[in-house]
Amino acid sequence: MSELFGYVDCIELYVRDLDDGIRYYCDSMGLKLLWRANTSVGLGMENDITEIVLQTDRKKMNVDFKVESVNNSIERIINSGGKVICGPFDIPIGKCVVVLDIWKNEYVILDMSKGRYVTDAEGNVIGVSNDR
Repeated sequence: MSELFGYVDCIELYVRDLDDGIRYYCDSMGLKLLWRANTSVGLGMENDITEIVLQTDRKKMNVDFKVESVNNSIERIINSGGKVICGPFDIPIGKCVVVLDIWKNEYVILDMSKGRYVTDAEGNVIGVSNDR
């Protein structure tokens, strides 16, 4: 059986103010700004795989796992005893769903079926590219 999870896509952390979060995590902790949208920013770690996403929408931490296809993964999660608690729903780069495992651990799975963020020189998101 193939692995469901490709990798940890990101850890989402709540911050009240994105600029304060950037100063703390980039200036003090050494992360690099990868992209910026209205209510979230993506920060890169040394391995350039997993991101720290600072967001102002939800006062909770999330772990997001990258999967090949959200729609194909849902059946496997449900057949294994897990539950879908929100979604699937569209996100700018693909699809997303919030699930519970059999121990009630909540996490997010997402795919990049629409592509990757395209940014300007300052890291502002200006679109999505189809090359994944």
